[in-house]
Amino acid sequence: MIITNFSKHRNEFKEQKVLKTKPHWQGQNLSDTTLKSKDPKIQDPAPDGSIVNNLNRGRVAIFIDGLNLFHTALQLGIEIDYVKLLCHLTNGSRLLRAFFYTGVDISNEKQQGFLLWMRRNGYRVVAKDIMQPAENFKKSNLNVEIAVDMITLAPYYDTAVLVSGDGDLAYAVNAVSRMGVRVEVVSLQTTTSESLIDVADCFIDLDSIKTYIQKDSHLGYSYRTPSNSNL
Repeated sequence: MIITNFSKHRNEFKEQKVLKTKPHWQGQNLSDTTLKSKDPKIQDPAPDGSIVNNLNRGRVAIFIDGLNLFHTALQLGIEIDYVKLLCHLTNGSRLLRAFFYTGVDISNEKQQGFLLWMRRNGYRVVAKDIMQPAENFKKSNLNVEIAVDMITLAPYYDTAVLVSGDGDLAYAVNAVSRMGVRVEVVSLQTTTSESLIDVADCFIDLDSIKTYIQKDSHLGYSYRTPSNSNL
């Protein structure tokens, strides 16, 4: 697993945040781990596949850019197991909330069933109707929603896990960092904005943890559409 950490000199602008329980990561230098590479930003993978090893992250909030993760999974050639993903990102820490942001096509029953399943399995789904501009290309951007939630909830969590490589979120990451929050960015390194990596406290390459979050080939989700649910 590839974890990128940054020195205190690059984050000296951050303000201290008073926590009910002071996490062990305050004052702990992750770069003390023996490195294979001469680059001090690169750590050895944790032997058990943990996202962060020997680190008290306090209360954790997870923010997943659904569309960004979908395209990343396509590039990696895997299908995400969202139960495994949630467990891996939480990694035994106290979870405040896990958000999943996505555009929605109301005519797509399969997608509606998937989002219902997500709500029933630990995620707070934030959805926006997919817009269809004149060029007939459907798109939906939820960066504003992600940024607002990260900032407004910052007083209630100690570590933010942002699953996205979109550089437009760098300003929001910088904002919550100044409030004393630790920010972990999880994305595919080859497609992640350098500006986002630069403002994060820790970067985890999805390619290095794909074994732990991909769906088993012989298993499938029991997605239910609203028409056959008990709601």
